[in-house]
Amino acid sequence: MSANSRITNAYENAFCLPLNPSSKYVLFSDCHRGTGRSNDNFLKNEYLYLAALKYYFSHGFTYIELGDSDELWENRSMCPIREMHAQSFELLSRFYAKHRFYAVYGNHDITKRSAHFSGRCFSSCFCWQEQCEIPLFPEITFYPGIILKDCAKRKDLFLLHGHQSDLLNSTLWRLSRFLVRYVWRPLESLGIPDPTSAAKNHTKKNATEKKLSAWAKQHELILIAGHTHRPVIGNRTSPYCNTGSCVSPAGITAIEIENRCMTLIKWSQGTRSDMCLQVLREPLGSPLCIDDFL
Repeated sequence: MSANSRITNAYENAFCLPLNPSSKYVLFSDCHRGTGRSNDNFLKNEYLYLAALKYYFSHGFTYIELGDSDELWENRSMCPIREMHAQSFELLSRFYAKHRFYAVYGNHDITKRSAHFSGRCFSSCFCWQEQCEIPLFPEITFYPGIILKDCAKRKDLFLLHGHQSDLLNSTLWRLSRFLVRYVWRPLESLGIPDPTSAAKNHTKKNATEKKLSAWAKQHELILIAGHTHRPVIGNRTSPYCNTGSCVSPAGITAIEIENRCMTLIKWSQGTRSDMCLQVLREPLGSPLCIDDFL
């Protein structure tokens, strides 16, 4: 199966959500939540992520994760990940309880596509505030893709992780997981990056984005992905967008969709005039109207 066919298959099996002028969505990808060890790249940015979640919950946004949310290639079990990032999961459970949480799976958490796995690992989590188990994502489904269906029938938005563009990270994911877990993970501790990763190899990154952009143009859709960790908002000639990631040393990025406009947002750490640290929410460019892609 070609990359084009794999992306099309994800589109044909996608879950649909409405897109209208009152819709408020925030898209995150590539959190790579880990177990708190030295290879847990999410840990250093979790306080930014928690601040962002509180902001989006209080402002009425629906939260959508675009895959690789949990690092299940380097780690075998969800249990220590849930325990390490209990605060994040507790906040996400509030979104889910309000029917404001949806997610697709990526290559690093592709096992979430199994109903048995998701039912066993995401039914509950421990709440430190209440000191008891609380519902997490009971009966959740992780999708191959999500379509934001334009109620004005102008331009739909297709959301997926983006690993479908790469044979090694999709069809041959078990081989890739083995290499990451037993070969590249030990070598990365010595400073040798994984050459098969679209997030760490610029050649693969460019090839992935080229395939995703070509598919979006061919099907006349706006495509929003993760996977490459490179944040971008597209334009009329390239209807491809990317949320970036939550593991960058510079902070975390997301795409907000509000009033039929998309805005790339960066959350980072800064200082106030009194030298106190604060969390900053910074738009990276002006909002881009979805109709500008027509």
